Amino acid sequence: MGRAKTTSAVLFDIDGTLVDSNYLHVHAWYRAFEEAGHPVEAWRIHRSIGMDGTTLVKTLATDADTDARERAKDLHSRYYKELAPHLRCLPGARQLLEAVHKLDVRVVLATSAPDEELATLRKVLDSDHMVSAVTSSADVDTAKPQPDIIEVALERAGVTASHAVFVGDAVWDVEACKRAHVDSIGVLTGGVSRGELEKAGAHQVFENPLELCQHLDDTPIAALANIVGAR
Repeated sequence: MGRAKTTSAVLFDIDGTLVDSNYLHVHAWYRAFEEAGHPVEAWRIHRSIGMDGTTLVKTLATDADTDARERAKDLHSRYYKELAPHLRCLPGARQLLEAVHKLDVRVVLATSAPDEELATLRKVLDSDHMVSAVTSSADVDTAKPQPDIIEVALERAGVTASHAVFVGDAVWDVEACKRAHVDSIGVLTGGVSRGELEKAGAHQVFENPLELCQHLDDTPIAALANIVGAR
């Protein structure tokens, strides 16, 4: 009698991990903060990309009142939407999703992006036929580095933390995974250094989704495939 099959999943961040969007976010936030009357240097904004919008604004515009913070968020959404035509998949993004899907491991988009931004990102990815579950900012009150979005993604995928791996580009991704007891793999495509991702606790770090896809057999994702008996 064969062993019962176990469900496993790879949780993917999208912004900066699968879609080249981080620097468009920086530009949109830069304009938004300036117009809201609370200018912030671009490098400081980049260092906070990966947080949810509310946390980012609180972190960067500490002297702004509630109205100014909401205005900055609204302006960011408007300017980011204007930049949406410039969004592109990162090298190997679709190939990576396809490779995980072929291993019979569930593909989960675990993001805290707002629904409107998520819809745009999914259109750019054009891979919904391979996706088992999705999260968005509507699913949690507090986003990364808190583990809530990871826990929602696990629940949606129907898997335990030990049967999941997260792929992300930000220190906040890795910290959230550590709190949720999920192994994480980092990519450099968000503009965060290898050293920072490793120091935060990333199991491995690759240049981009393509390099990860090319070395999939040497990652914890391959171990997930062994768990589900796909190999």
